[in-house]
Amino acid sequence: MQRITITLDDDLMEELDRVIAAKGYQNRSEAIRDLARAGMKLTSIETGAATQVIGVLSYVFDHGARDLARRLTNTFHDHHSLAVSSMHVHLDHDNCLEIAVLKGPPDQVQHFAEHVISERAVRYGHLHVVPAG
Repeated sequence: MQRITITLDDDLMEELDRVIAAKGYQNRSEAIRDLARAGMKLTSIETGAATQVIGVLSYVFDHGARDLARRLTNTFHDHHSLAVSSMHVHLDHDNCLEIAVLKGPPDQVQHFAEHVISERAVRYGHLHVVPAG
C-alpha cells in the first residue's frame, strides 16, 4: 500500500465527509479508494479499454400492450448470446418489471438495452454497466 497526499477544497471535503457519514465508511481512505475504483471502471468503459461488460437492464412495461411480450421475447432470443438471466415481477394489474443480466461487448450491450427500452409500452428503462472481470 502507498501513502499519498492530496489537496481538496473545503466544499469538496465537506461533501466527501457527508458521503463518508451517509455510507458508513470507516475512514476517508476507504471512501477515496472506492471512488477511485468506480472512476477507473467508468473510464475503462468510456475509453473502450473494457472489452466485456456486465449490464443490468431494468424496465417497467404494460403487460397488456398488444404484442409487446412477443416482441420482447423475440428480442431476447435474437440476442441470446448477451442475455445471461432475467427475472419477471408482477407489480400490479397492468405493470410488470423485468430485470435482465447481460454480458458482452459494451456497444452490443448498450444497443440491446436501447432497443428494449425504446419498445412501445415500455414505460421506464435503465441500464447499469460495469466492466467484466
